[in-house]
Amino acid sequence: MLILAALAVAALVAFGFVHLAPERFVRWAIAAERRRAGLARREIDLPGGLHYVYLEGGRGEPLLLLHGFGADKDNFNRVARLLTPRYRVIVPDHIGFGESARVPEGDYTASAQAERLHALAQALELGRLHLGGNSMGGQIAMIYAAQYPGEVASLWLLDPAGVWSAPESEFQRTLAATGHNALMARNEAEMAQVLAFVMHEPPYVPRPFLRYLARERLRNYSLEQRVFTQLTGDSVESRVAGLATPTLIVWGERDRAIDVATAAVLHELLPRSQVVIMPNVGHVPMFERPRQSAEDYLRFRAALEPQMNTDTHREH
Repeated sequence: MLILAALAVAALVAFGFVHLAPERFVRWAIAAERRRAGLARREIDLPGGLHYVYLEGGRGEPLLLLHGFGADKDNFNRVARLLTPRYRVIVPDHIGFGESARVPEGDYTASAQAERLHALAQALELGRLHLGGNSMGGQIAMIYAAQYPGEVASLWLLDPAGVWSAPESEFQRTLAATGHNALMARNEAEMAQVLAFVMHEPPYVPRPFLRYLARERLRNYSLEQRVFTQLTGDSVESRVAGLATPTLIVWGERDRAIDVATAAVLHELLPRSQVVIMPNVGHVPMFERPRQSAEDYLRFRAALEPQMNTDTHREH
């Protein structure tokens, strides 16, 4: 009876959190996930006044992870839990997203964001780093590596944007035909549609949570429109063609936002790349399949280490 009573009380508390105080519950859940990942929230002001908020944890070689459009740093919490035992993981909110600064009339091209992140890496004294990114974050990661090739040891690209010569995706066809951007949301119904669009098997999200998430997206809606226009007008292909950085390209086979055929196009552009296609996965593999994503990445890094040691000896 005592166990049943305790369960009943726990259920009532959970119901109260979810339905009466969803913002507090979301913050609590995110904080718990960060703790499990070994990540702590930090912030820094760069010269020129840019304010970055980021997560950091673990030890070892620095691994800078970049979130996608409309997302934030916490998209990497699930996979980071499996990476912080091996690496020093840093996950910033991009300028214009999450808790980092917003510049309403700013430049949000991949090149501009890469320059800002380079300034962040210098301020954190990261030195030569490994770089990963999903969607918009992958687009920025590729430009970062092209602009600072000697400072990027490897790339981890998860359904990256910026390769616009590839076959059109469902997202691109819908946008061209109707003008509807399936990656943006102004209310809870649209927020649910975004989650269903970017994930092949989206988790259940209670309506109060959707309402909270939608409010956050709505606050940033006009800026997101500006960012989207600048990013989609910016192709990375000519700038990364022939880039010699060792690269792991990961793609969800069921990605509706950027067609999976883009992986083959990118593989041709990057001579030291390898490709992993994940079945029954959408646009955010590190969120949908965190363990598989981490295991694939750890294998990539393990195979890379002897090669990097050889390269280091040659340099000396």
